[in-house]
Amino acid sequence: MERYKVIKEVGNGTFGSVWRALNKQSGEVVAIKKMKKKYYSWEECINLREVKSLRKMSHPNIVKLKEVIRENDILYFVFEYMECNLYHLMKDRPKLFLESEVRNWCFQIFQGLANMHQRGYFHRDLKPENLLVSKDTIKIADFGLAREINSKPPYTEYVSTRWYRAPEVLLQSPIYGPAVDMWAMGAIMAELLTLRPLFPGSSEADEIYKICSVIGTPSKSEWAHGNELAGAINYQFPQIPGVNLSVLLPSASEDAINLITSLCSWDPCKRPTAVEVLQHRFFQSCFYVPPSLRSKTAVARTPPSAGMKGSSEQKTNRWSSSTLTNPKPSSNFSPIKSQFSPGVQRKLQMNYQDATRNDKPLKGSSIKQQPAKYRPPARNVPLVGSTAKSRVSDASEKLANMTIGSGRASIKQPFPQPMKAGGLHGQHDLFLGRSQDILPGRSYSRKVAG
Repeated sequence: MERYKVIKEVGNGTFGSVWRALNKQSGEVVAIKKMKKKYYSWEECINLREVKSLRKMSHPNIVKLKEVIRENDILYFVFEYMECNLYHLMKDRPKLFLESEVRNWCFQIFQGLANMHQRGYFHRDLKPENLLVSKDTIKIADFGLAREINSKPPYTEYVSTRWYRAPEVLLQSPIYGPAVDMWAMGAIMAELLTLRPLFPGSSEADEIYKICSVIGTPSKSEWAHGNELAGAINYQFPQIPGVNLSVLLPSASEDAINLITSLCSWDPCKRPTAVEVLQHRFFQSCFYVPPSLRSKTAVARTPPSAGMKGSSEQKTNRWSSSTLTNPKPSSNFSPIKSQFSPGVQRKLQMNYQDATRNDKPLKGSSIKQQPAKYRPPARNVPLVGSTAKSRVSDASEKLANMTIGSGRASIKQPFPQPMKAGGLHGQHDLFLGRSQDILPGRSYSRKVAG
């Protein structure tokens, strides 16, 4: 830890505190998470869920764990530094976000989720506080509750903050999966569009009541397993018809309402996957235009990340995962280099490789692997005048066939850089703090059920 200079504390939670620090050697600003629990063996440290899951993921929309350090039985996680989280952006905001801002943020988050789920993990604790923002990039963080999709049940019934907890978890189902992340994202999307929580329950029972008040009581035909779960704990659903989401989200578009309605389905089997969500018409406008062809007055559109190449080309109005080109889930990762300083510290250096270079399909994956194809949209842009048309054609051809020199054989670079959102107003110096502040218009305390 002597290589880092601590600047200030930026967050304090149940399991640890987060500090902004400076790497003395590189000058890089990082976030150091100091765990409150003592760890007396290195094996105990590297077997933590947060470490195991993040070691398997390298994606532009998932926060990067740079180092794990154990010193004097104290465990430190060194993360890339992010300026603030979504909750900080919402809590003091006087007016609603533009739907284009919400779309760009959610597009990045779903790309991160698709990558995570395809690598065999689901998060279980998605909420605005765990979605970190720096300038025009958003990343998923805090993998302390992450679980492997193929891990053996039963799971704990407590997963995420109550307001974003899926109904099957509220009803104490011993088995659940990545669909709990999709439910949470539906609630988060609605909150971003209104600056108010969609299901602000004050207890587990009140949470289910709030859900029924919005989407209506589930019938046996709509969610048979849910009625069985309720019967098992002697719970009776309140009989409420629900309301149309367009009433609660008056500023949202029809496509946004349609997507949130799908994500917040009672039956987890009826919720779309992250891969399917990226094909939804709500994200059709998230396509890439080469910088040389962008109008100075036009709103800059940015490309999707390498984790979901080709998803922006699927202009379909129906759910379908068979038509989308997906990345190969990674099962081969760079060797982890452990460096030991006897009596002082033991650390784990996180080395990430290009996820598309040595990846292999995840066992049990039903997603068909296909070679990704990308054609710059510029080739279809009509322009007046033969000279302009010729210049654009030449520029597009160069972009499409651009190569990167590395001292080795040239590598084709057909895909754009990761998609980044824009339109943030102001900057913050907070990273992972879990504030108890109340959003404008909120009448409920932001407590975490446990």
